[in-house]
Amino acid sequence: MAGSAEMLAAFRELSATKQLERSELLALLNDGIHAALARKYGPGVKFELTVDELQGILRVVRLRHVVDEVEDDSWQVSVEEAQFVDPEFEVGDVLEEDVPFEAFGRLAVQAAKQRIIQRVREGERTKIREEFGDKIGELLPGEIQQIERGKLVLLLPRFREAEAIIPYREQNHREHFHQGDTMRAVLKRLEETPKGPRLILSRADPLFVAALFKLEVPEIAQGIVEIRAIAREVGSRTKVAVISKDDAIDPVGACVGLKGSRVQAVVNELSGERIDIVPWSPDPERFARLSLAPARVAKVFSDPETKTIQAVVDEDQLSLAIGRNGQNVRLASELTGWKIDLYSSREWLERGGEGPLFALPPLAEEDVVSQVPLAEMKGLSPELLKVLHGAKYALLTDVLDLERPDMLKLEGMTEDLADQLLGFLAELEAEGAEAAASSGGDLEGTLTPTPPDGEEPPAA
Repeated sequence: MAGSAEMLAAFRELSATKQLERSELLALLNDGIHAALARKYGPGVKFELTVDELQGILRVVRLRHVVDEVEDDSWQVSVEEAQFVDPEFEVGDVLEEDVPFEAFGRLAVQAAKQRIIQRVREGERTKIREEFGDKIGELLPGEIQQIERGKLVLLLPRFREAEAIIPYREQNHREHFHQGDTMRAVLKRLEETPKGPRLILSRADPLFVAALFKLEVPEIAQGIVEIRAIAREVGSRTKVAVISKDDAIDPVGACVGLKGSRVQAVVNELSGERIDIVPWSPDPERFARLSLAPARVAKVFSDPETKTIQAVVDEDQLSLAIGRNGQNVRLASELTGWKIDLYSSREWLERGGEGPLFALPPLAEEDVVSQVPLAEMKGLSPELLKVLHGAKYALLTDVLDLERPDMLKLEGMTEDLADQLLGFLAELEAEGAEAAASSGGDLEGTLTPTPPDGEEPPAA
């Protein structure tokens, strides 16, 4: 039984180094021994495994069913052969035979070893996926095990078998580490490789900054303060936009901490990288104004169609708003998601004065007429307005070019209602022609709708 004792000792060591539970160890033993017996007796072999941990003994018993005619000798035995062992055996009984480890043979033991190694690796990969699959964005501590071609290979404390690396592009190149140094990094993604899952860590991704703030600011960890956006240039500067779900808590103050203690802890971890913390706002103009801090912005105008912001600053604030090599305005643009064009107050006055530089020209009178809501027009019955509204026709411009066949296709439209609409359009056209003739082509006064006033730009 020396062989079984040695095997049991080896599996105990395996259990300790691979952090396997007793049930997992027994399953591995069972699977490995099955592989060994299958190689010697056939794939249908049946057996029982008994483990005596006190005496350090493994007992393997092969089981064969007694039958009249043997179809598969891996798990069946004839009555004659069974009665040779014990004359009392009958059909339906089970013959039990002890299998000494010496009987396995070198190839069978090798097959068992390979099966167990394979199962251990599969178990490790499954554990890694289960452990880290939902930890994207969380900080992980580790020790630098190796540095190869700019890539840092980390050894994680609890999962030493996990492959964790920090690629060169995910590093802060102002930092310098050596083999054996301990460090923290954020889990960016879980990458599948032929050898199993690989953990891709980062100290350059904005996720790293967010994870550090979550560690240092309890309000963020509790979900009271939320980081809405981060723009970062690694090793140089980061802008963070935060918002509070509790009006009594200042999100910026919570992240800065008493005398700047919280943000300073983050700055220290980032090797002195500068951090600007600004309040997030759903108003793009206000958000852009705040994002350009520390510069003071005089006026802000937005164009939602092109997602462009025009920001006007005083002459003495222009260089501060731009930043070194355009860094401040570039990060502000990335933080807001809008393109930001900066103008000094003098340039703004020279180009446009009081309005935004990209302001659209005033609407022509015919365009103003076309924007009139149908509900404000006289001569249209409530029944007709209901039909037009149901067809998504709300403005005068929607019906100016409608022909009778098109009208009759609308749901609820009758011959009388179509005649009413055609008469209204004809009357409108006649009034417009008469007014144009009497005023030299000027249509002013034909209709008197007042377009809604635009919002005034926010005060500085």
